[in-house]
Amino acid sequence: LPISAMDERPPSMSRKIWRRLPGKTFRLRHCGLLLPLAALCWQVAPGFLSQPRIEGGRCSRSVGSGCDLTGRSLKAPTLREPPSREDCQVTRQGLARNIVGGVAALGLLKFLISKIHRWFETPKRPYGSGSVGDAYDNWTRDGVLEHYWGEHIHMGSYNPMSEQSGYRKKDPFLVALFRATFFRLKNFKEAKIDFSNEMIEFSGAKSPKKILDVGCGIGGTSRILAKKFPDAEVLGITLSPEQVARATALAKKAGLSNVRFEVMNALDMEYADNTYDLVWGCESGEHMPDKKKYIEEMTRVLKPQGKLVAATWCERDPVPIFTQEERQTLDFLYAEWSHPYFISLSKYKEHMLGTGALEQVETADWTDQTLPAWRHSIWVGVWSPWYWIKISLRKPAAFLGFLREVYTLEKYHKSMVDGLMVYGMMRATKK
Repeated sequence: LPISAMDERPPSMSRKIWRRLPGKTFRLRHCGLLLPLAALCWQVAPGFLSQPRIEGGRCSRSVGSGCDLTGRSLKAPTLREPPSREDCQVTRQGLARNIVGGVAALGLLKFLISKIHRWFETPKRPYGSGSVGDAYDNWTRDGVLEHYWGEHIHMGSYNPMSEQSGYRKKDPFLVALFRATFFRLKNFKEAKIDFSNEMIEFSGAKSPKKILDVGCGIGGTSRILAKKFPDAEVLGITLSPEQVARATALAKKAGLSNVRFEVMNALDMEYADNTYDLVWGCESGEHMPDKKKYIEEMTRVLKPQGKLVAATWCERDPVPIFTQEERQTLDFLYAEWSHPYFISLSKYKEHMLGTGALEQVETADWTDQTLPAWRHSIWVGVWSPWYWIKISLRKPAAFLGFLREVYTLEKYHKSMVDGLMVYGMMRATKK
């Protein structure tokens, strides 16, 4: 209702109307209603404005007088000859065609929006045999992740949060982009290095001699550990041969001789019991089809008095039970990036205690300090689009893949904000 129209009514009436107006939040799905409605009005309006009326058995058009924009009077035009009944019939038929065309356009637009939404909501990389290794092989080959994320394929830490004026937890998407663009936000790649250093401190490791990095990616954290503990021997394992090759090349380039990488299944490691002083798992538990076995295997190869530390995305505790909408969201988050399922942080702690071999078991929630990383992953592509544009020009289908990544990153962000997901940390010492 226009404000001018509201002002013509009594104040009490205006207040009632204002209270009935929708809230300030404008949802994207409203576009599916407003755009077709606007198109329909555009089609139908000319027909209504020129619609004839029947007076005394004869057809005539409504005309009137008025003034132009300068205030000069305009004389009402006169019709030399009233339209015939055939003209009226043609006008009615034209109006009917306009209405039918508008309804058809509305239906077509609704169908297209539904198809696009269904495409985004249908996961394209569900978990299966070999799916994790294949997914990371592809990501490593196309180079997009390494170009934008650097050597660390994991979240960053944005401590101290009080200094991040370019971030607000509840900002809508476009407001968040504006704020991140024009206000202070920690460098994206530096935030990942800060995360690794904070995780080392969280682990409590002092001078480990043998370190195992479970789910090492392209070896960014393994190389940090090798530099942090130069007397240690660091081994990084992954399911992706492409990642092993890239990690090895980067270690050689960095001049590091105390770190190596190999393909290995973390649920069936070919290492002896009590081998490593520090077992490290950063965002690898998400891909494990057996979370209990994941904890047990890392504990098995850990030396007595050795440190176990892990970081992983978790779903919230299942009490209260998940709503249907939450369940659908989780199913999408599982399958889009080849995750079999997530569990809660408290369930991880239960698995750690269940080994009977760990003590000083502790967990922590690092959601707030890592939350900016989800949208920051999008912003770096917005601020520097040339690389993904080059990839899209070479392979047009890749552009749709980039759109899906943006959609998925925003889904994860919202899930963390809403409390459906948690960024969990855990540590323990072997007895």
